[in-house]
Amino acid sequence: MSKKRLCYACDLIDNPDLIEEYKKYHAKENSKPEITKSIKDSGIVDMEIYILANRLFMIMEVDETFTPERKQMMDAANPDVQEWEKLMWKFQQAPPGAKEGEKWLPMEQIYKLGH
Repeated sequence: MSKKRLCYACDLIDNPDLIEEYKKYHAKENSKPEITKSIKDSGIVDMEIYILANRLFMIMEVDETFTPERKQMMDAANPDVQEWEKLMWKFQQAPPGAKEGEKWLPMEQIYKLGH
């Protein structure tokens, strides 16, 4: 099974209290099993999210079944994911260059060490 790495960026509203609350929602002990299941079911094998000030950076390892379009369709059909996404809009804001309704934007790789 081949894997591919994808990287995305998103911004949080620049409010220290909201940022701390967002971090708590993403702490391992607060993870929601139904959201984790939806992530894995879409072909995401591994995911990490990093933060710098109010900028988020997500690294995903995906298998050959993953496409952003398939994930979007699965999310639209999942009421648990819709509820989660609605809650996350309290904290997240669109990064520069986002279209209406976009939060997480794919990042362009500009450097890689080695082959």
